[in-house]
Amino acid sequence: MAQQAYMTETADGGSGPERPGSRLRRLLHRLLRPWRGDPGIWRRGAVLAALALLLALVMLLHAHVPNTVGNLGSLTETFLPWLGVAVPVLLLLGLLRRSAIALIAVLLPAIVWLNLFGGLLTDKSTGGGDLMVVTHNVNAENADPAGTARAVAASGADLLALEEVPGSEVSLYTKALAPTYKYHAVVGTVGLWSKYPMSGVRAVDIKLGWKRAMRATVTTPEGPVAVYVAHMPSVRVKLKAGFTARQRDTSADALGEAVADETLSRVILLGDLNGTMNDRALNGVTSQLRSTQGAVGSGFGFSWPAAFPMARIDQIMVKGIEPESSWNLPRTSSDHLPVAARVDLDTTS
Repeated sequence: MAQQAYMTETADGGSGPERPGSRLRRLLHRLLRPWRGDPGIWRRGAVLAALALLLALVMLLHAHVPNTVGNLGSLTETFLPWLGVAVPVLLLLGLLRRSAIALIAVLLPAIVWLNLFGGLLTDKSTGGGDLMVVTHNVNAENADPAGTARAVAASGADLLALEEVPGSEVSLYTKALAPTYKYHAVVGTVGLWSKYPMSGVRAVDIKLGWKRAMRATVTTPEGPVAVYVAHMPSVRVKLKAGFTARQRDTSADALGEAVADETLSRVILLGDLNGTMNDRALNGVTSQLRSTQGAVGSGFGFSWPAAFPMARIDQIMVKGIEPESSWNLPRTSSDHLPVAARVDLDTTS
């Protein structure tokens, strides 16, 4: 009886095993049957087609979306990858509407999205690297700061940058990290812990009025490296004001000027920039440095919010240094995920 379930009549009246191709043809026939002889497939779905074209244009011309009203351009660029979610939705609606023009139009945003982000879907890590770095916004309201410190130290990082460290908990973080890191410095609410000697530690003025950025020279076995740790001001999405980011943008420009004035040829920037690499407001920084995630990461590397990451606002960026791999570390008690990278300081070979 089981054999008969997979038998079908042959041309000579006999029976034989049903071929997979036959089942596929029958399935396609059933799916396409409602479309055949229906002249309306070329008239229906004009609105869906228009929405698909608009979506493609927004993704393709995102740099031209104005920031004059509620920083709409920066808001769009912050969540730009998520616009791709609309593509399968429009595709499904086009199928339900039985609209050929809608289905053809959906190809445009699909192609634009793949052109923008398709390269992030593959693992570009090359392995190796002579320095591992980690950055983590630990959250001022972290319920388990000691556990968070031990978790990121266990990653094996040579350099560890922490942001949003409350002054009352600096000693707690320092004590938890002391067994792993011989050298450290804290400036305001940001800090750098290192396995290698540090010098030239100073605050970086990012036009805030208080200290949330620092710079240090780390003397590695491959020579000195300028390391910046920064925590850009937060942005807010408000009903009446839109995407409020003026202070963040001012601080990003100031940080970019500091990096431009750096005298060392090898630079690493670690921190919570409260913006993605697509956000034009960070051009002062992103135009000078390479994102390790963009260069050698796997996937989008979203780091915030930790419960359901939707944007990569925590960045590791380099200049004069070759990225080898970049990834996210497991969640801690913070609302951000730690991000890590391995880099090659010796770029002469």
